[in-house]
Amino acid sequence: MASQRHGLQPRKQPRQGRAEVTRQRILAAAAHVFAEYGHAAGTTNRIAERARVSIGSLYQYYPNKDAILVELLIGHLDAGMGALTRGDDGQAPDSLEEVVRRYVRLTIDNHRDDPQLLRVMLEQAPRSAELLEKTSQYQQARTVYARELIENHPEVGVADMEVAARLLVSTVELVVHQLIAAPDPLDPVRLESELVAMLTGYLSGGPGAGRSRSEDVRDV
Repeated sequence: MASQRHGLQPRKQPRQGRAEVTRQRILAAAAHVFAEYGHAAGTTNRIAERARVSIGSLYQYYPNKDAILVELLIGHLDAGMGALTRGDDGQAPDSLEEVVRRYVRLTIDNHRDDPQLLRVMLEQAPRSAELLEKTSQYQQARTVYARELIENHPEVGVADMEVAARLLVSTVELVVHQLIAAPDPLDPVRLESELVAMLTGYLSGGPGAGRSRSEDVRDV
């Protein structure tokens, strides 16, 4: 396990501006290469050529292409969480629909930059211990954030806020990934509209919301 973890970590942490520029060039080049060729054919030689650096220089920063792909995915996770926190002005929106729409729109925007690259990152990136831990932290942070959004909103009618927050996060993440990063993506505006309507209906306590199956059976 230790050798696998080491093999997916960057080799060199830039300490000078010039080195950081080189690292960013490698990451940008890798994003283009993975999006164009996929994981299997997205070789370090192609990445180095696109970045206009020698293969030896690339290996000074990353031991292999999987380490680059993992760093790209971690960057995507950080950007998604950062977008949520930066957009929070501390004032509660007027309606539950606005709360949900903002959350959905930010998630969609974070998936739209390069759907092909995102599909490679999420579906083909190696599952290192570091990445699994980062993904878990990301999901927990988003769940806490989602619960804070809905917990004290007067329009929310579900009984279990923890389950509701987890459903909100998982539903938006999975649906947006499947329908935006798909080979035939759904129009983002239509996706946003329908997803917001579905989630707002659930959170507002529509028919059956917040009720267990046993409660429904007792009512029959």
